[in-house]
Amino acid sequence: MRGVVALVAVMAAPAGAIPVPSPTPSCRACPGIHRAAHVTAAAPAEPWMPGRARHDGDGRDVTIARDAFGIAHIHGRTDADAVFGMIYAQAEDDFPRIERNYLAALGRLAEVEGEAAVWTDLRQRLFVDPAALQRSYAQSPPWLRALMNAWAAGLNRYLATHPAVHPRSITRFEPWMALAFSEGSIGGDIERGVDLGALAAFYGGAAPAAPALAPKLADAGRLVEPKGSNGLAFGPTRSASGHPLLWINPHTSFFFRAEQQVQSDQGLDVYGAATWGQFFVYQGFNRRLGWMHTSSGVDNIDEFAVEVAKRNGQLRYRYGRAWRPVRTQAVTLSVRQADGSQALRRFTTLATHHGPIIRAENGRWIAVAMLNAPLAALEQSWLRTRATTLAAYLKVGERKANSSNNTILAAADGTIAYLHPQFVPVRDDRFDYTKPVDGSDPATDWHGLHRLADLPQVVNPASGWVMNTNNAPWAAAGAGTLKPGDFPRYMDQFGENPRGQHALMLFANATRFTPQTLTRAAFDSFLPLFAEQLPGLARGVAADPRQAALAEPLRLLTGWDRRWATGSEATSLAVYWGEALWASEGPRAQAANVPLFTYMATRTTDAARVDALASAVAQMRRDHGTWRIAWGRINRFQRLSGAIAPQFDDRAPSLPVGFTSGNFGSLAAFGVERQAGQRCFYGTSGNSFVAVVEFDPAGPRAWAVSAGGESGDPASPHFDDQARRYTTGDLRPILLDARGLTTYRPGDPRPAEPTRVAAGGSVCGEP
Repeated sequence: MRGVVALVAVMAAPAGAIPVPSPTPSCRACPGIHRAAHVTAAAPAEPWMPGRARHDGDGRDVTIARDAFGIAHIHGRTDADAVFGMIYAQAEDDFPRIERNYLAALGRLAEVEGEAAVWTDLRQRLFVDPAALQRSYAQSPPWLRALMNAWAAGLNRYLATHPAVHPRSITRFEPWMALAFSEGSIGGDIERGVDLGALAAFYGGAAPAAPALAPKLADAGRLVEPKGSNGLAFGPTRSASGHPLLWINPHTSFFFRAEQQVQSDQGLDVYGAATWGQFFVYQGFNRRLGWMHTSSGVDNIDEFAVEVAKRNGQLRYRYGRAWRPVRTQAVTLSVRQADGSQALRRFTTLATHHGPIIRAENGRWIAVAMLNAPLAALEQSWLRTRATTLAAYLKVGERKANSSNNTILAAADGTIAYLHPQFVPVRDDRFDYTKPVDGSDPATDWHGLHRLADLPQVVNPASGWVMNTNNAPWAAAGAGTLKPGDFPRYMDQFGENPRGQHALMLFANATRFTPQTLTRAAFDSFLPLFAEQLPGLARGVAADPRQAALAEPLRLLTGWDRRWATGSEATSLAVYWGEALWASEGPRAQAANVPLFTYMATRTTDAARVDALASAVAQMRRDHGTWRIAWGRINRFQRLSGAIAPQFDDRAPSLPVGFTSGNFGSLAAFGVERQAGQRCFYGTSGNSFVAVVEFDPAGPRAWAVSAGGESGDPASPHFDDQARRYTTGDLRPILLDARGLTTYRPGDPRPAEPTRVAAGGSVCGEP
């Protein structure tokens, strides 16, 4: 096997232009599935979609208005015009994030970040082939090409009219590039499914540092805020007004999406959060329907262990009794050097019919299979923003190009629903797909996709509400909603979590909510994980030799109401304890192949709980000189610059935050980063764009808040003008009628705005 691996070592990098990669199937992992999706994608366009194939790029049929918080309200004559204005407005607010997203999506980060990004780029290029994307663009229906043309034209118009903006690498956007980034969730399948260290080792390079590894390996013992979300919907029987309510609460990296309203004379009218650089609203609502995506526990990425040998001079892998040729693909990356020049790195990547080879393990090669249908995914992402009923939403979902998102849906007709991801391969449930299966056995192959009707879903339940907190769907409308035994086990790998437990406690009653009372409930301060773990801690301390030393910390915790608050010393101690418990139990849960929260509830020992408390007390003394300090003095929100990788400073003003990690059961989540040399820790993820929508017959009413502000420019008045609202959960009314606001056209000077007023605050350690 050592000689076989040598065949895939990095080749020399001669000078010259980067060649176009050799053509490969655009869905190596699922060729039959992709063909079906492609037939759907090529169907005739809906009659209300724009028909022209090109966009002139001058923006004359587009207007942009900015409200008091800098939110862009875009109007276009056609949908393509609206897309032109939508992406132009995004570029005005944060072009660097747009460019970085596409450098990452296209596998071109090494062009600006150098050697450190080579393996990230290679991982992306295992699936994203520019030549294949160009073919897909050429084969796409006219209405979608018109949108992609407008998207590229809007970005290029922005660059042409802003000569002071200097892209790091992409100086001109081509329409086909939109297909590289066609699904708006955070932490995509490629990132989650392929470990960088193992990939680097297999293809001949040194493994990167641990923080760059895939989360499943690097984060087992580190408290990492879930890149998930909360979604809640309440039907007429649970709404005080009788009108459906939708709670939109993504937990992402801060400043990950732009908030926009996009309208056209062709009937487009959508509001919500669009991931920077994409021309569809990922989480939001139109006048009749709203949708919230939450990361799913469905198994949508599988690994296949294959036996490889050299036969008749050709590299082959066994499949049943046959030996099939291993597919090869030439990949060339451009890598920035220390002096600013570019050097080429060439690789030969390998694949079976399952998908790309990503590592070697126990004498076999591991191939990975996942959704790879960018054309169908982009279609689905756009068309669902046009759906006005559940039936229309499901019709769009028949493209089956959503692999990782549950959907919580509410419609003006009173419908509420929980929907599972539409891309779920059919597998033989005898096999455990949480581990690599035998790829030499044809029985382990995927066998098409499940019908939507066969997936877990809940529509208009008797409880009158639905929810998902990245937990299993079995309690989506209250305990016992669905029976796990009625579905294959690969439908969920997450199980229950503390946020799900919290939601059941809050909503499994007859309360009728208003938008305001729902907002208060979604910021409820109870932390279920600690309520679950504290009795075992008390038992453990009582039997531990360290009982006397831990008596006072235990007394503080047992006398605590299990609720976060900025003035609470117990919250600080509990968080440190929770982090220490996570560090010890995370690796154990992973080794046992048991979801962490299940493991902590059923297998964590009282002794482990006591060890974690002792560790927490010691760590707090090292960090703060005492284990008694109010939570708001150390848990802070700070935005100092527009940098994608933020830096924090204890000496600069920041704001106290009460809510904490969703891992502890806080529905309002605040994930933090602790940087070397800083005493406090500062939010980087969790609640980001948060909104509540009420579907009144006269039109939706909505309220929202975003982390910091809409603009990434520190000089803008909208850089941190929502910061104080964000830290207290004070949602602002959403403006849905922009008439009366000053408008401008793409390329025109932006109307003058007020001088920025900094969010202010106090410094680390102060209230």
